Amino acid sequence: MEFRERRRIKREPKYVLDNTVVGDSWRMFRIMSEFVDGFDAMSAVDLPAVTIYGSARTPKEHPYYALTEKIAAGLAEAGYAIVTGGGPGLMEAANKGATEAGGISIGLNISLPHEQTPNPYSNFPLHFKYFFVRKVMFMKYSMGFICMPGGFGSLDELFESMTLIQTQRIKPFPIVLVGSDFWAGLVDWIRDTLLAEGNINKEDMLLFKVLDDADEVVNFIRKTVVV
Repeated sequence: MEFRERRRIKREPKYVLDNTVVGDSWRMFRIMSEFVDGFDAMSAVDLPAVTIYGSARTPKEHPYYALTEKIAAGLAEAGYAIVTGGGPGLMEAANKGATEAGGISIGLNISLPHEQTPNPYSNFPLHFKYFFVRKVMFMKYSMGFICMPGGFGSLDELFESMTLIQTQRIKPFPIVLVGSDFWAGLVDWIRDTLLAEGNINKEDMLLFKVLDDADEVVNFIRKTVVV
């Protein structure tokens, strides 16, 4: 009797994506199709690509918006394709700057219950349901990362890229943190806690560079990512 009762217990979905438990096996085909579509589309880009991360919540009036737009425009004019998460805020600013400069402006949009609405400035939009597929596209096709001030999503992408470089899973590429005031607390913690406790090596502090000026960022990318 006890065994029968246990068998009647229904597993509660743990994650949002578990709401189609019956279709778990078929979901693999959706995942594969996202990889195939992403690879096909991104491999057609014949310019070196630079990804610009940043908050979806930053308003147009904020100085970071204009700074992001200027950086993206400068890189587009220098011959780089610009890749963003395709959403609003600083992602929109980057796509806007690249598009208005006549460049390739790629937006890898993600379907979310809130916040992520595709911005109108990407001239090369792609749509994803799965974060991990989208992140593979960022990592595989970008030759440099520019991290504008952002939240958990930006930090996730920053630390994954540094981890992959640190563990030699991908070849090193430039990572720029823009905004010394914004990133100071994180950089201090990495140095004063992670490095001091021996959790990273001294060389790992060289995985990223902190800059403030748009021209400095563009020039740094031009020196490290040759067109």
